[in-house]
Amino acid sequence: MNEDMMTESERTSTLTDPTLGATTGRGKGVFYVHTLGCQMNVHDSERIAGVLEDDGYIPATEEQAADKDVDLIIMNTCAVRENAAERMYGTIGLWADLKRTHPNMQIAIGGCMAQLDRKRIAQKAPWVDAVFGTKNIGSLPRLLDQARMAGTCQVEVADKLDYFPSQLPVARASKVSSWVSISIGCNNTCTFCIVPTTRGKEHDRRPGDILAEIRRCVDEGAKEVTLLGQNVNSFGYGIGDRYAFSKLLRACGDIEGLERVRFTSPHPAAFTDDVIAAMAETPNVMHQLHMPLQSGSDKILRAMRRSYRSAKFLDILRKVREAMPDAQISTDIIVGFPGETDEDFEATMDVVRQARFQSAFTFEYSPRPGTPAAEMEQVPHEVVQERFDRLVKLQEQITEEELAKFEGRDVEVMITGAQGKKDSATHRVTGRERTGVLVHIGVPDGEPMPQIGDFVTATVTHAGRHNLIADPDVNAGQTYAVRR
Repeated sequence: MNEDMMTESERTSTLTDPTLGATTGRGKGVFYVHTLGCQMNVHDSERIAGVLEDDGYIPATEEQAADKDVDLIIMNTCAVRENAAERMYGTIGLWADLKRTHPNMQIAIGGCMAQLDRKRIAQKAPWVDAVFGTKNIGSLPRLLDQARMAGTCQVEVADKLDYFPSQLPVARASKVSSWVSISIGCNNTCTFCIVPTTRGKEHDRRPGDILAEIRRCVDEGAKEVTLLGQNVNSFGYGIGDRYAFSKLLRACGDIEGLERVRFTSPHPAAFTDDVIAAMAETPNVMHQLHMPLQSGSDKILRAMRRSYRSAKFLDILRKVREAMPDAQISTDIIVGFPGETDEDFEATMDVVRQARFQSAFTFEYSPRPGTPAAEMEQVPHEVVQERFDRLVKLQEQITEEELAKFEGRDVEVMITGAQGKKDSATHRVTGRERTGVLVHIGVPDGEPMPQIGDFVTATVTHAGRHNLIADPDVNAGQTYAVRR
């Protein structure tokens, strides 16, 4: 059957039936996925890996990935900032040398830059075997097969969403922490953003499908899930249910075995009081919030087409902290947006001082072709750089001050990795406490090494610049306890 003639249910069953891949794709080779960009891209890479494994490919070991000793390399690209695009073309150029020394190796380019720049990639890098868009992950095995037969680059980039990527097989990078997409795409028209072009209009998944996936994650060993969406809190707006996201958070609280729920990223314009209440009243929803500010200047927010103003933003933070005094809040900020004056920048600095973010992802404005802001008068680079440096310095000072408040407190950390072996000089385990702060925990002498997925409650003994250290002295009455 031609794929274009399939119904949605037929296409979905073909993509998820493990017997089909096992029959036709056994022993196809070792693959490695190189991911650029946001959490959505990281989760898409899990779907790419799942589709390939379902078709008979084998994931590379760490050593194989480091040595590029593989049969297939896939780059899942980002288009949000110019440097991500530059890194993509730079890396593709390096991979050309690999292709010359390993002519049977295949190279595939997917993600947002593939969606945006499909023709240029195929023309500029003829050694690439397949280019696939954000809505074409399920087509990758077929494109690779066709490339082997035809000897030319195969390109498939759809503009219309036919199925949710969540319907595809998945190979999760972590067994204890899972990404779960609740929506894809974006309906906003921010003048700096390319996401609506690369991801399309917003589409929400059915709540029942989301909860079923979360339950599967928990059944497979996950103790934490992060709900993903370009504007995660506008979930349900398309069908007129402005309370859908808060209902979803509360429903997560009823899933047995699910210890922690996080979400990213919300939009201030849709961040309503019912969401704050759901966060505060649902025990397994963490008091962690990533709330993109972008600018503290109302003039710049208007130019960005951000549908809120600084006073509303700060009022949201006030309400969150009143309901959850322990909440840790992070943000995104763009420095040097077209038309930004010294006064505008000082307004951003003032909001940062008032907001007391735990951390901030700070970016110099990067014009993206095809966006309205790219056609505006740009701020000189040296001015942007000076402002950027000042903002980073301010935020780092605030971060250090906020982390220092943890010293002497007990925190519960879900272990996600280790820094050294138990018999080494640095026998620490690492993970995040409930509000998302990274913590490195020293294992006291005589105590067994905690395992990934364990929960360790320990006393914070030192605050670093970007993380916490807990090296508790149990003989002095400091806390160290493990829960599995």
